[in-house]
Amino acid sequence: MKNLFLIPGLILVLTACNSSEMDKKKKELEKMKTELSDLQTKESDIQVKETDLQTKIKKLQEEIGIHDSVQAPVIISVGTLTPEVFKNYIDVQGHVDADENVVLSTEIPGTINKINVRVGDAVTKGQVLAETDSRAILQSIADLQTNADLVNQLYDKQKNLWDQKIGTEIQFLQAKTSKESMERKMAGLQEQLRMSKIISPIDGTVDAVDVKLGQVAAPGMPAIRVINYSNLKVKAEVSENYASKIHKGSPVIIRFPDTKDSLTTTVSFVSRAINNATRAFTVEVELNNQKEYHPNMVAKLSINDYQSAQPIITIPVRIVQKDENSAQFVYLSDKGKAKKQLVTLGKEYNGKAEVKSGLKDGDVVVTSGYDLINDGDAIQAK
Repeated sequence: MKNLFLIPGLILVLTACNSSEMDKKKKELEKMKTELSDLQTKESDIQVKETDLQTKIKKLQEEIGIHDSVQAPVIISVGTLTPEVFKNYIDVQGHVDADENVVLSTEIPGTINKINVRVGDAVTKGQVLAETDSRAILQSIADLQTNADLVNQLYDKQKNLWDQKIGTEIQFLQAKTSKESMERKMAGLQEQLRMSKIISPIDGTVDAVDVKLGQVAAPGMPAIRVINYSNLKVKAEVSENYASKIHKGSPVIIRFPDTKDSLTTTVSFVSRAINNATRAFTVEVELNNQKEYHPNMVAKLSINDYQSAQPIITIPVRIVQKDENSAQFVYLSDKGKAKKQLVTLGKEYNGKAEVKSGLKDGDVVVTSGYDLINDGDAIQAK
């Protein structure tokens, strides 16, 4: 019967509970239920049931029932839905490239004896940038020029005679053949002289000079780099899965991580051929040349492949849950209660999804704390 004296104390503990201390209340409730079970067991063991004991048990049962029925609202965050245009992007990585980016070298072996430019100089197409030692070629040209002068004189005289029907045709043809042969030899030496010079094939800027005076240069050895910065572009490889979704003129956002710069423009070229090795096709985007971009700079492209025809409801993907039937749903805040709402989603991008059905303009959706509530639970927005 000593347990009878514990009942008033338990009731006082119950009435002193603060509704905001849910964890404490739950522990005390479990304790009270345990005590009740003990009392009920004690009651069944007593041969003569005492009215006072039964009264205390009944009162304790009523208090426990009241305690169970009181539930503090769950604190959540909400957001009001408004329609917006949903855009889906394909994200790929590319790099800055230049159509006119050339590395020049001498066409014949030789010693560099003249460098006419420095890094940063603007050059024009056909300008001589550097030269190798060509004294031997010049000497050969001088010697050949002497013989060429003689051959030309002989040809002119023989031609005059032939025009006057003097001499034989064989003599005229021999003089003509000698003249043409000498011209071909001279042209060959002139070509060798040209090959001893490093000439810019484009208008641009000298980006690098990798040779020094007195250095022996050879064909294929990098000597001078020239880049035309006026026609830079971004190139990227895109999976063939998107071949039907990307076209010339598709909107694209280009971000440059190194410079924290971005550019909104359109796709200027889409390759029709699929690379057999990578199963990808090439996309190019021309850059405006008002800013300083660098060849081979990393660029991240977000190519717009879908846009809703009109503003629609969108929600964060993270708040969407699935029930036991794999149906997607979210919780709405409805007059202080959580309301389970089934939804049908469309495309997803960057953590957002378009809502095809289930939600409308003005709905208040639970954006945090949604994993702590059930349908019908009391909720309170922060």
